[in-house]
This record gives sequence, C-alpha cells and structure tokens, in this order.
Amino acid sequence: MDGDYVIGGSFAIHYYMHTVKHNYTILPEPLRCTGSMDSRELRFARAMTFAVEEINNSTELLPGIKLGYKIYDSCASVPVAAHVAFQLSNGPEPVFYPGENCSQSGMVVAVVGSSGSTPSISVSRIIGSLNIPQVSHFSTCACLSDKQQYPNFFRTIPSDQFQADALAKLVKHFGWTWIGAVRSDSDYGNNGMASFLNAARKEGICVEYSESFYRTNPQSKVQRVANVIRRSTALVVVAFLASGDMKILLEELSLKPSPPRQWIGSESWVTAPEMLSYSFCAGAIGFGIQKSVIPGFRDFLLDLSPTEVALSPLLTEFWEGAFKCRLGKNAAEDDSVCDGTEDIQTLKSPYTDTSYLRISNMVYKAVYAIAHAIHNAVCENRNATIQCDTFTRADSQQILTQLKKVNFSKNGYHVSFDANGDPVALYELVNWQRGESGSMELVTVGHYDASLPVGKEFHISRNVSWMGTRTQVPVSVCTNSCPKGTRKVLQKGKPICCYDCVPCPEGEISNATDSSDCFPCPKEFWPNKERNTCFPKPVEFLSFNEVLGIILATFSVGGASLAIITAAVFLRHRNTPIVRANNSELSFLLLFSLTLCFLCSLTFIGAPSEWSCMLRHTAFGITFVLCISCVLGKTIVVLMAFRATLPGSNVMKWFGPPQQRLTVVFFTFIQVLICTIWLIRSPPFPVKNLTIYKERIILECALGSAVGFWAVLGYIGLLAVFCFVLAILARKLPDNFNEAKLITFSMLIFCAVWITFIPAYVSSPGKFTVAVEIFAILASSFGLILCIFAPKCFIILFKPEKNTKKHLMNK
Repeated sequence: MDGDYVIGGSFAIHYYMHTVKHNYTILPEPLRCTGSMDSRELRFARAMTFAVEEINNSTELLPGIKLGYKIYDSCASVPVAAHVAFQLSNGPEPVFYPGENCSQSGMVVAVVGSSGSTPSISVSRIIGSLNIPQVSHFSTCACLSDKQQYPNFFRTIPSDQFQADALAKLVKHFGWTWIGAVRSDSDYGNNGMASFLNAARKEGICVEYSESFYRTNPQSKVQRVANVIRRSTALVVVAFLASGDMKILLEELSLKPSPPRQWIGSESWVTAPEMLSYSFCAGAIGFGIQKSVIPGFRDFLLDLSPTEVALSPLLTEFWEGAFKCRLGKNAAEDDSVCDGTEDIQTLKSPYTDTSYLRISNMVYKAVYAIAHAIHNAVCENRNATIQCDTFTRADSQQILTQLKKVNFSKNGYHVSFDANGDPVALYELVNWQRGESGSMELVTVGHYDASLPVGKEFHISRNVSWMGTRTQVPVSVCTNSCPKGTRKVLQKGKPICCYDCVPCPEGEISNATDSSDCFPCPKEFWPNKERNTCFPKPVEFLSFNEVLGIILATFSVGGASLAIITAAVFLRHRNTPIVRANNSELSFLLLFSLTLCFLCSLTFIGAPSEWSCMLRHTAFGITFVLCISCVLGKTIVVLMAFRATLPGSNVMKWFGPPQQRLTVVFFTFIQVLICTIWLIRSPPFPVKNLTIYKERIILECALGSAVGFWAVLGYIGLLAVFCFVLAILARKLPDNFNEAKLITFSMLIFCAVWITFIPAYVSSPGKFTVAVEIFAILASSFGLILCIFAPKCFIILFKPEKNTKKHLMNK
C-alpha cells in the first residue's frame, strides 16, 4: 500500500529458501521461499497492516498524512533477508538515474522486522549505512544492543540478555544444578545460550551437554542431538531454539520415546501455539512476552473477502492451505475448487487464534513507535490542534533521531527505548498444562520484571505442572545434596556440581547442606555424633560421685580411722612396756601425721578451685614431711639408745625428748618454708586442660611453679632416703626391743611407691593423674602404719603375754 511515508516489513512467513543451482551459464533464477506457510507469521504481517490502517484513520496521530507499507517474506533466511533489505532501500524499479543525486523515492522511512536475529543483523548492516531505522518485533539477540555495530536498531521485544538472566534464576529457583542445553546454530541461539550459560555459571549451575543444530542441517545431525538428550542423566533441558528448529527436534524425539524431560523454553517456541501438539513436552516452562489485547484486531483478521485473498499471493496460499481447495485460476482438473462458501470464522489456525496476542502486539507497538517518531518530526501542537507539515518530507535520519525519544502508551502498554534501543524487560512465566479436555494449554504461572530491585524480579503466583504427571518439582542434580556434617569434594575431571560427600574431620562441623568446607568448633565445644552442631565439651574431674572417687575416699577415711584406732589402742595401753619402749610421744605424733596424710588425699577429689589447688599440694607436702620426720626421729632414737649403752657414752643426753621435738619441728619447718615460697611466687591454680582429650575438658590443678612442686617432692624423698639408710644401719639390733626392721620395711615400701609414682604421674592422662597421686599417698601411708604399728597392736591385743619388760629384754 502506497502512502506519504512508507514503512517496510520483513516477516518469516516461510521457513525455507529454494535452493538455487548455479551453472554459471545463465542468469540465476530469483530467490524464492518454499515449504509450508507459518500462519502465525502471517498474522504478524497482518498486525502491521492493521496498525497502519488504524493510524491512517486516527485524527490524533499523523492527521492528514497517510502511511503506506511494503511487506516482504524473508523466509527466515539471510540471503533473502539481504535481498529484502536492498528492495526496501532502493525500490523494485530497475531504473538508473544518471544525475548526481540518487532518487530516494523507493526508500522506506523505517523497517519493521525481521522475525529472527540473524536476518535482522543482515538487514541492519545494509540499511544502517542509509540511516534507515529498524524496529524488530522478534529479534532478541543481545548482540543487537551494541550501538556501535547497529546504531539504527530498535526492538519492542526484550533482549535475550534479560531472558538469559531470568532463565538462570528460574533454574536456580527450583534447585536444578545439572542441566542439558540445546540451541539453534544461529545468532539468536548461540548468543542467547552464551548469555544463559554465563548467568547459570554465576548461579552455580552445571551443564552436562550443550548441543546446537540448524533446521537446514542433515537429519543425522538432528538425530545425534536427540540421542544425546535421550542418553543424558540431566532431567532438565534448556532449549534456546527458534520455533522452526524446535519443531524439527520434537519431531525427531517423537519417533522414539525417550525418558521424560523437563523442558525450559525460550520465548521463541515456548509460547508458539503450534508446539502444544507435542504432548510429551507437558510441563514445559519458560518465559514469554506478555499477553495483550488489540481491540478490533480479530475482526480485521477474519474480514477477508475472496477478492482480497485473490489479490495477495500470500493470502491465496494461506486460504488454499487452510481449506484444502484451490482458488479459480490455480485449480487443476483434479483439484477441489474453492466455491466461496469457506467460512474463516470456523477455522482453527494460529492465524485466527488471538487468545494469546504476544508477538503480534510487539509488531503493533513497533508500527506505532515509528508513527510517533514521524509525528514528532513533522507535526506540532498549535492551539490545542495538531498540524502536520504535508509539504516537507522528513528523511530517515530525522525519523531515527525521533525514534530514540518516543515515549507513549497504547492500549495500556508502555513503549519506550533505552540507550541500547531496548524496551523494559517484562515476561510472563508460562507453563504447558493439560486442560480438562486433555489438550495442552498455555497457563501463566508467574511474572518477571527486570526493572524491579535485585531479588524481587521473579514471582510465581500459582502452581506449576511438571513433566509427565508429576506434582512435585523434579530433581536434576549430578550429585545429591551433601547432608549437614559433611563437605563437598569435587570429583576429578568433572564439573563443580559433581562431587563426593566426605564427613567432616574430627572436631569440625558443617551446619548447612552442600557445604564446601567444615568449620572447627570453638575451643570449649565439640561436635555431636552427626557433626552438624557444636556442644559444650563435658567437664571431667575426679568426683566424689564416681566409683573411682568413692573407692579412694573410702580408703582415705578408712586409713584415717585406722590411725585413730591405733592411737586409741596405744593410749589405752600407754603404760605397757611395748608402748613405753617405742617412744610413745613420737608414736602419737606419727599417728597424728598419718591421720592428716590419709585425710589430705580427700582434697584431691572434687572440682578444683583456687583454695583446693593450693591446699592439696601444700597439705600433702607438710603432712608427709611431719610423718617422715617422726619416723626419722624414732630411727635416730633407736640408734642412739644402743649407742648410749657403750661404756662412757652420754649420747642420749644430746637426743632426749626436747631434741626429738626440735628435730621434727626443724625438718617440718623447712617444708613449710618451701611451700610458702611456692605459694608466694607461683601457686597452683585450677585450669581447663583442652589438650589431653579433644572431646572433653579436664579440670585439674596446674602446678604453677614446677620447681616448687618437685622441690616439695624432692625434700620428702630426701628425708625418706635418709631415714631408710638409718633404718638399714639399725636393722641388726635385737628384734625384741627395736623397731628398726619395721621402719626399714616401711621406708622400703614408701620409697618404692614414690619412685614408681613419678613415671606413673607423668604418663597418666586427665583425672587419672590425680588418682595416681592419691594412690601413692594412700599406699605409702598404709605402708607406714601397717609396717610400724600393726605388729605392736597385734602383740598388745592378741599376745599380751609378750607385752612384758622381761620379754622385751630377753635376747
């Protein structure tokens, strides 16, 4: 249709180009399209003519100016699209103008199209040098946003960059980390899939395979892609395919049943009504352009008279294909002739289906965007009336400049372009669901708005139907999630989504699924058995409530009681010869010190505190020195007593009772002095030992100064050795009188116990260190009381006849 300003149109009404054979002897035949017609694309072309006629009938937009159009079939092919671009630039007239200025009478002011990214790239490179703006309704390749390469390109459909990001977020939202990818081997598929894979990688999604093909490839290539899908372990397939390519792939997959797959589709095919016939893709989900309503458009589509159909080769082909008849002159003898009774109102076809106007609205908005640009270039508002300059023709450069500024709304849909010529990205999340009749239906289940803040762009508003008959979200992962208490270890040579689940090392936890690392518990905490939570470590010390503590406490109290009973026996028989002969004063002092030795072991049982730590070591050191001092005094008395029997000896006057008391006090005072210095300089203190056992805390007393501790023990050992040596010297004295042999045995036991104690003390872990120390105290104490006092008590209680001066003096 002619007009004051002519708009070009390029639509892929057919999907194949006739293969031209070149023999280089004659002029090649013209390019032409073949194959079946895509009635959906015909509807897009008719949407352009509808919009032009609607604008021409408007009194507000371009009043007094008539728009025309030139619409071509690009066959979804680059050679044909390039040929169309030249026709739109020059006009079809084979006329040469010899003048200096080329005529622009055949040039269109703008172009709507094409229906694919690759043809659009070819058209843009050709008409871009002439500054002819191009507004595409269906070219989504993100590469077309590059204004350095395509300065004249605009589109009313969002860029694939937005769709790729949305698809990656969709896959991540449902927890799919192991997917397959199929794409068209074209600018649309390759660039779109590259954007998706980049976005998916950022979301931690892995791709098992990435295959590409084009509808003109050999059938063997399509079969190979189909077999890869059938053999794959990934249940989710992301298909960035043009609808024509997707149709070929689904045809191939339908020949041989394959395991169910969850299809994720790009808007090119997932909203195409003709695809819904492939029922094995039930549950497919993807993003589509928003549904819309164009008032009067359906009536326009159905208002086709036989005369109008006959004038257009495309409409004729559509009519004959839809009704399976031939129009007049095209009919052969055996063909069914169209008799005029065909009713397009009853036709079930993508051409007449206006229930989901998505891309048709993109065409409609593209035409209106161009019209607004022309309006802004030649019209102005004067005194509330619009006046347009019908004499001066605006060139394509002016239209291009104004197109960048358009900002309007039509039928409630906003139209504007950003600096890259892209609109705001708005998508519907569509799902293939079975209707009540069993047929497949497109159901909108959510929305995506790229203009919203990060994290809020994606919204699902209703239930989604999944592949097959599943009601639950299918799981598509290379490896199942690692539970808490484990960490991921990547499998060598495989993507990051393929890993093994390894339990956390000792002392570490992971409290989240799919944790890439384990974390150590705080110092005083330890993992539970599952290694997913840290609990406070159990505190361990030698307690009065446990069996070992009770046994040691019982022996301690029993030993003290035994010492007290012995003292009572000695006190009751204090005037008997055996008691009088064994230095009763030192004996009672020894029994008193032994009682303290037994009782001081109780300070080692129970939770350590500052006072108990200081008391247990000092009390132990002082009481034992008091005990050994008494034994030493008794030993010296025995030796001196027999030395005093020699003629002229007055030794006993130097070792009488006062000297004995002084000896005990002197030796004990030295230990008291050592303990005092130890407590002042670096006393023992309670600590939490975290090194012996990793899983529990040992409460114990730190020595403070190790020198002080070993000085106390060393002093006790020195006295014990000295006493032992003296007892050995006195061991051959008459048995009936002296107790030198008894002291020798007791010192032998004492020294053996404490010599054994040292390695046992150093090597015993935790509370057993304390138990070893208590055992050494009790063993040495029992050794003393039993060796020194048991024989005497036995004579006093059971052999009183031997408790006489005569018996003691008998040789």
